Amino acid sequence: MSDRFDPTTIEALEEALPRLRERAERALEAALPSGGSHPARLHEAMRYSVLGGGKRMRPVLVYATGRALGYCGSALDAPACAVEMIHAYSLVHDDLPAMDDDDLRRGQPTCHRAYDEPTAILVGDALQSLAFETLARPSEANADSPAARAQMVAALARAVGSRGMVGGQAIDLSAVGRKLDAAELEDMHIHKTGALIRASVQLGALACGPVDERLLSALDRYAKCVGLAFQIHDDVLDVEGDATALGKEQGADAARDKPTYPSILGLRQSRELAEGLAADAIDSLADLDSGADVLRGLAAYCIRRQG
Repeated sequence: MSDRFDPTTIEALEEALPRLRERAERALEAALPSGGSHPARLHEAMRYSVLGGGKRMRPVLVYATGRALGYCGSALDAPACAVEMIHAYSLVHDDLPAMDDDDLRRGQPTCHRAYDEPTAILVGDALQSLAFETLARPSEANADSPAARAQMVAALARAVGSRGMVGGQAIDLSAVGRKLDAAELEDMHIHKTGALIRASVQLGALACGPVDERLLSALDRYAKCVGLAFQIHDDVLDVEGDATALGKEQGADAARDKPTYPSILGLRQSRELAEGLAADAIDSLADLDSGADVLRGLAAYCIRRQG
């Protein structure tokens, strides 16, 4: 690994990650409808899809961004929940037979396998609307900041729509069986995966109050590099990862003839590209003090993880 991956930032992440994930888990548990409330089957399936494990990378990015800017208050909980609900909705819909037709997600049956296809469609629909409701709703922590809430809603909407995550999925589906070059593949992933990761960092910053434009630009550069490095490493894991650690079938992308970085660049060059992007992400935070060490650690983690 590059010497830009400071071991102290990995230590900071390892110390903070369990607490940040636990905080996200508690916030999601509270934000989701109870499983017994009407309509019970839909609410059970929503909770199954959101609370069934996962890395919680996006809410952790929200919290870590707040920490980097010196804020750890409860105003971060709503955007942390919102980005994870959007992420969960996208996975539920991506797994459907009309999309990727996957049977496993996070080591357990996908939503449409555990319930049924119509329920899975409705779960995604409901999670998307709940994400925006959660973000827009005034709370004790953000009651005096309607303008910030509006900015966050707009930022998340941009990240999710046709010029973001949904557009990336459309590009992905149209690319199956077709040879893409590296620039086209990067464009697809900047939309499909990168847009929501960038939104996570942006929402974390917006929840902190006014932030210097120069810092916002540096944080966005960080998030763009991390998002692409994360996806490249995902492509590598699809080739050489362990199915148990991945929580899904290994080799699924190759089986569907989907374009991936290893299929275009090869494994070695893909790994080198991901490492370079992670190092660039860390370099983007040069003007931030040790409060940003969790963000720095996350950049290294995204290319070291096994699942």
